[in-house]
Amino acid sequence: MIRIRRHARRSVPTLNTASLPDLIFTVLFFFMIVTHMRKSPPITPPTLPEGTELSLPTHKGGIVYIYINKDGQVQLGDKICRPTDVVRYIENERRHMASDDQEAMTVVIKADRQAPMGVITEVKQQLRRAEAYNVSYSATPVKGAAQTNKTY
Repeated sequence: MIRIRRHARRSVPTLNTASLPDLIFTVLFFFMIVTHMRKSPPITPPTLPEGTELSLPTHKGGIVYIYINKDGQVQLGDKICRPTDVVRYIENERRHMASDDQEAMTVVIKADRQAPMGVITEVKQQLRRAEAYNVSYSATPVKGAAQTNKTY
């Protein structure tokens, strides 16, 4: 007589999770590479003044943009603010930069060609209070000069 032996109930094998951290870091690295950092565009794009002696910035890191439209509204980041908010905004931006970028921080004022000069002067005064002394103004090349499609 043959005896048929019943095997004890088999348990479900456990899932090996040893490679799970590798997979997670690979996906994280992929998204860090393909994702673009959000830049806040101007709410009302300014019509930039024309200039003849223009140059591109040499150091791309540490650039902070301040937009001023023709109505005198100041845009810091993605919000319309008062010129007195510039100090707090610059200090906040400086805190979030790397130490090399903090030293070479440049504030670019993109003011409309018909923006009130009083607002631009007030923004410059606030930049002095924030100890942001490296200020540049954005402009477009004069027609007839060396034409490029870049904004300086």
